[in-house]
Amino acid sequence: MSKIFALNKAISFLLILCTTVQLLAQEAAKEPAQINIVHGANFTKDEAKFPDAAIFQKDELQVQFEHEGADMWCDIAIYYIKENKIKAIGNVRVQQGDSVLMTSGKVDYDGNLKMAKAWDNVLLKSETNENGNMTLQTDTLYFDREKQESYYDSFGTVIDSANTLTSEIGKYYLETKKYQFLDSVHIDNAKYILDSEQLDYYTTSKNAYMYGPSTITGADYKMYCERGFYDTKIENGYGIKNTTIHYNNRIMEGDSVYFDRASEFASATNNITVLDTINKGIIKAHYAEVFKAKDSVFATKRAVSIGLMENDSIFIHGDTLMATGKPNKRVLRAFRNAKIFKTDMSGKCDSIHSEQYNGLTQLIKNPVVWNGENQMTGDSIHIISDLKTEKLDSLKVIDNAFLVSQDSIGKVGFNQAKGVNLYGKFIENEMKIIDLVKNTEVIYYMYNDDNELIGIDKTICSKIHITLANNDVEDLTFITDPNGDIFPEKDLPENSRLLKGFIWRADERLLTKDEIFDEDDNNIELVTINGIENPIDIDAEEEARSKNAGDPINNIPIPPSKVADPKEKSATEKQKETNLPAEKSDTQ
Repeated sequence: MSKIFALNKAISFLLILCTTVQLLAQEAAKEPAQINIVHGANFTKDEAKFPDAAIFQKDELQVQFEHEGADMWCDIAIYYIKENKIKAIGNVRVQQGDSVLMTSGKVDYDGNLKMAKAWDNVLLKSETNENGNMTLQTDTLYFDREKQESYYDSFGTVIDSANTLTSEIGKYYLETKKYQFLDSVHIDNAKYILDSEQLDYYTTSKNAYMYGPSTITGADYKMYCERGFYDTKIENGYGIKNTTIHYNNRIMEGDSVYFDRASEFASATNNITVLDTINKGIIKAHYAEVFKAKDSVFATKRAVSIGLMENDSIFIHGDTLMATGKPNKRVLRAFRNAKIFKTDMSGKCDSIHSEQYNGLTQLIKNPVVWNGENQMTGDSIHIISDLKTEKLDSLKVIDNAFLVSQDSIGKVGFNQAKGVNLYGKFIENEMKIIDLVKNTEVIYYMYNDDNELIGIDKTICSKIHITLANNDVEDLTFITDPNGDIFPEKDLPENSRLLKGFIWRADERLLTKDEIFDEDDNNIELVTINGIENPIDIDAEEEARSKNAGDPINNIPIPPSKVADPKEKSATEKQKETNLPAEKSDTQ
């Protein structure tokens, strides 16, 4: 038994010994390499000024050192051999492989840490791709060769084939060819200017990722965001936090806004406002698209247009809104489940066509309008406003015109008037005159001064003229061949008190602006916008972009499957399946 115990003890000792040797070997492997002298030229020592240091000065050639794949040349080098450090002075040049070159007046280099501090007119050149280089100019630069990162905090200027970038603080990652700029970041390009609080910039792709207050100003657009992306080559990008874009006499705001200058297209998702800066109209929605060349806006998901009319707002809603045309010829269309609301008037129909340049608003297919307590229906309804006074001017009901209001005193019957067409006139935004023409009929409850029912007037004629006060009938005039009588209530049967075609739609009446939205509108589930609160892995996102066949930097041909197919979903339909505003496809 004792022999077995001794054997186990010996085995344990050998395992510990092997592990210790392996650890020591690993430590030895990690031992930093010594800086090598390639060309020492003139050698001296000055123990008083530089104890334990070897001093090298150039002859016909500069002093040269090498350390783990990097070469350094200078006029004077103070080399602390034991500490593995060098102070390089005068015309310093550091070369790392074929892609990185740094020049400066002075460099302090620590061979153990592989850290360099360069100052005095620092210039760093790095090859970004086969087509061009990047240069960084600053007063002082810190270069970590172990991590392949450089850093400055004394203002720097970066120039590549496309842009000139400046910032107070910056870090450059050589492996990913990415700059991280902090504090007063500025990009100067012939086509645009970009200012940001913080920005990540990839020198190969020329893509910029913005953090904090950022503004991009192009020839015909201006974008502000506090988190976003911008492709500086082709001038497209998006913002996903507090984003605003000024685009062709419109200002678009939203949680997430995308734009592409080449296709003159912009789109937005969630909590959107589009302001028409010329006509002062506003469209709000949860998804919208702007087509600059067509001067049009498409909006859906709780979409509403808000216009001004003499210190009042007029709201137009539909499942889909479209505003098209130049500012002086602008047309607004609301499709499906369309509604209109103003303080003293509201209506609904299948679709609304509003020609903002001439003040004509048409309610099409099964329309109904309420003005005060008066309900008007017909095949179509036209509302005309005076553009000069910004007041309602007139109203037309075309074909099968029908006017209904509940008997305001007895509250049991309905005052009714019908004809082929109805023409109403507004005075100071209140309807004062109504003319019904062709095949007109009336049922009207008549009262005396004591509000006692006199009888029910039932008459037919060619034309009826009605004057109103406070949205109630003040006078009723029958014109051209009236035929009818005033019937005592008991002599007119219930089924004779309603004109043919009568329908009372009071349950559909809109009493507040919020009632233009139905239950589906109010229960829309908003798309989640990634990156607003939580950080995005920018390097992973940039890697994904490098595989995009549509990016000219990548030189990847667009595969046949990417060719536009008319059966494919539209950008608007695809938007429902993504968490960013609709971008144009590669072929667009």
